[in-house]
Amino acid sequence: MFDKITENDIEKMREEIKHRKLIVRKEALEAVKEARAHGDLSENFEYHAAKKDKNQNESRIRYLEKMIKTAQIISDTSKEDEIGLYNTVELYFEEDEEVETYKLVTTVRGNSMKGLISSESPLGSAIMGHRVGDRVYVKIDDKAGYYVVVKHLKKTKDDGSDKLRSF
Repeated sequence: MFDKITENDIEKMREEIKHRKLIVRKEALEAVKEARAHGDLSENFEYHAAKKDKNQNESRIRYLEKMIKTAQIISDTSKEDEIGLYNTVELYFEEDEEVETYKLVTTVRGNSMKGLISSESPLGSAIMGHRVGDRVYVKIDDKAGYYVVVKHLKKTKDDGSDKLRSF
């Protein structure tokens, strides 16, 4: 896996694991036990749904534990005038003549529909370390790419409001 994540991401994962083990696991086991008491398991929808929920919780716990074990820890600090993790940037897309705002985040928090772009995405990796006024080429593949101009940079820290993606 070797996702590039911050210490704060790891802490959030540990909190989620703890919550899932102490609260969600108990609720899921209770739901399975209660559904089992309703009789014939072959036609008991509640039992199968409860088992599915329990298994999804256990799978999520294993996934998070593996992420923590295989993660590459990266720093979330950057120079005052450079784009870094958790910074919000306003970019001018030359081809479209449009301005869009994004927040640069780690891969586990990326969600382009909410304006959260991964630092490992083509756009995120291209603008990392650049400054306001820089014209940056974003390479999509060997034959395609586009230019953006950094219009505005807002230095922000990780406030924890960006949820970790569920898989």
